[in-house]
Amino acid sequence: MGKFVKISPSILSADFSKLGEEIVSLDKAGADYIHVDVMDGHFVPNITIGPEVIKKLRPLTKKTFDVHLMISPVDKYIEDFSKAGADIITFHPEATSNTSNTIKLIKKQKKKVGISLKPKSSIDLIKDHLDNIDLVLIMSVEPGFGGQKFMPEVIDKLRNIKKIISEKKLNIDLEIDGGINFENCKLAKDAGANVLVSGSTIFKENSGNLKKNISLLRSNQ
Repeated sequence: MGKFVKISPSILSADFSKLGEEIVSLDKAGADYIHVDVMDGHFVPNITIGPEVIKKLRPLTKKTFDVHLMISPVDKYIEDFSKAGADIITFHPEATSNTSNTIKLIKKQKKKVGISLKPKSSIDLIKDHLDNIDLVLIMSVEPGFGGQKFMPEVIDKLRNIKKIISEKKLNIDLEIDGGINFENCKLAKDAGANVLVSGSTIFKENSGNLKKNISLLRSNQ
């Protein structure tokens, strides 16, 4: 299964003083996506980057920008992040008053749609929308900060969503984000994840050897 797994390094763990260089290095190291965590200090207790930073990074790589919006209300920012260069826009159902409408807004921008579930968020929040989206992102930490420990209890949720996707024969990426390392990545893959988001492991393990760390996450069985 390893060869089908996509790796989406989270730039939350990158060196922000040389973010452009980090993006180029991730591209050369074989990243499939570039995961961009956008936080507003309101929906989650941290503030990261906005559309202007993404716009500046966009010309540096052709890799898919996998943009995770942890902002509320989310709808009014979708156009800005689309124009800045996002390829996939993922939002939380709790950050909108109308999930179907938010999906339509993202599709109107001709972008792929993702919905994210926090560790305690119910599958019921997204079940009725699976036919209309491209990606489900399962958070395996409480969103807000990088470097947190993986919460193994989300594996059941991952497995259950994978079962629904398979039964409906849907072509949806199943992504997991939060504390993913060389050990627990196998658990995630076995439960059905085909996109792994990882920050600290990619940027810090093996003396920051990005290529080696991306390869290990992809191939570890």
